[in-house]
Amino acid sequence: MTDSPSSDAPGDGQAQRPQPWFPPGGGYGPGSPAPGQAPPGQPGTEPPGTGQSGTGQPDPPGWPGWSQPGYVQPGPGQPGYQQPAPGPPGYGQPPPGQWPRFSEAAPKPGVIPLRPLGVGEILDGAFASIRRNPKAILGLAAVVMTISAVISATITRTLLNLGGLNLPSPGQQLTPAQATHLVGRIVAVVVPAFGLTLLLTFIVQAILAGLLAPIIARGVSGQQISAADAWRATRPRLPSLLLATLLVLLAGLGPLLILGLIVGIAFLAGAPAAVYAVLALLGLVALVLTIWFSTMLSLVTPVVVLENESPGRALARSWRLVTRSFWRVFGITLLAGIIVAIAGGILQLPFTFLGAVSGSGIVATVILVIGTIAAGTVTRPITAGVTVLLYVDMRMRKEGLDLALRTASGTGQPGTGQPGGPSGDDFASVWRPPSAGPAPAPGTPPTAAGAPPPW
Repeated sequence: MTDSPSSDAPGDGQAQRPQPWFPPGGGYGPGSPAPGQAPPGQPGTEPPGTGQSGTGQPDPPGWPGWSQPGYVQPGPGQPGYQQPAPGPPGYGQPPPGQWPRFSEAAPKPGVIPLRPLGVGEILDGAFASIRRNPKAILGLAAVVMTISAVISATITRTLLNLGGLNLPSPGQQLTPAQATHLVGRIVAVVVPAFGLTLLLTFIVQAILAGLLAPIIARGVSGQQISAADAWRATRPRLPSLLLATLLVLLAGLGPLLILGLIVGIAFLAGAPAAVYAVLALLGLVALVLTIWFSTMLSLVTPVVVLENESPGRALARSWRLVTRSFWRVFGITLLAGIIVAIAGGILQLPFTFLGAVSGSGIVATVILVIGTIAAGTVTRPITAGVTVLLYVDMRMRKEGLDLALRTASGTGQPGTGQPGGPSGDDFASVWRPPSAGPAPAPGTPPTAAGAPPPW
């Protein structure tokens, strides 16, 4: 008795088992056939039982038509070969609601594409926001920077006058006692002035980012609102925004303030040199903690304004968004800060030169204030835009915000009721944080909880 060749191994006159048929692209899309069926409208489609699935390949075992042993697939140029025709629209594409393929371009209705962003796209989006709506963004920036510069100049001049700080004239010789007294007066006057100026700068930057958040958020979907609309949207959130900003500042500078207090106590107590060496190491730790806290809480402003959150919840929300993305957020923020600092220095350089030439009186102060306003008006919106777009990027990466933005993007203007254009409340609901309920079905935009902001 002779052993017959197995159907799994090739033998004399017997072909190898053919591979099963799969749709092109590796997915079943709208109009794509189920396993064992041929794409509709393709030539060569035959009813089950003929051994053909319509693609020119025999059916695998268990499929209709596996009844022709020894069948050999005809190749190109052989009799009976048929070129498969293209399938219907959507053939081989993923089902609706799934993520697009890597080769598929994401929609870009506004300043950024609606997908997770790269570093260059975040920076370009900040500049594009200014180009697309310069009247609202630069107008708000000019108003905020004017108020900030006037207050800062007033505080500085007042402290200098109250401190009685008289700098020596060129060539004047000072005794050791006079030099010690002058250094003490400089520390007593300049340090408070610098601290108040830094605090004011931090608060002004947060307020400007809050005012620009609705404008940039609308710009993401290709819409525009005026400066008056942005003010009406942000004004109810200003108390919460200021409180959240102070909490972030306290958390960021807290380690350094504690270290400064310890250093002061050690100095008054006459501590030995070994203590100061330990304090120097603690200074590095405090600096690291300051950078860490400031980065983790850097998205508080857009959370307060766009999600209508309280200060405490906004701090926790920012922490969750930045978690596992610390280096990305820190690097992009640092890069934007360097760009803004260089650009601001270049813009302010002519005013600094004119102020130095005009002397040290009131004229020089006015020139320097004008230079500060001009440089801040142009550069501060870039930092605010990067902050808001980083918030958008983190939510697109972790919460699928881009799907909700694609649904909310339309051709109508906000609040107009035009077909395809979301109303103010509809668009505001997109920015609310996802609810804590069960996960939505595939293809469903993220749900949200809480009352929408008034914009």
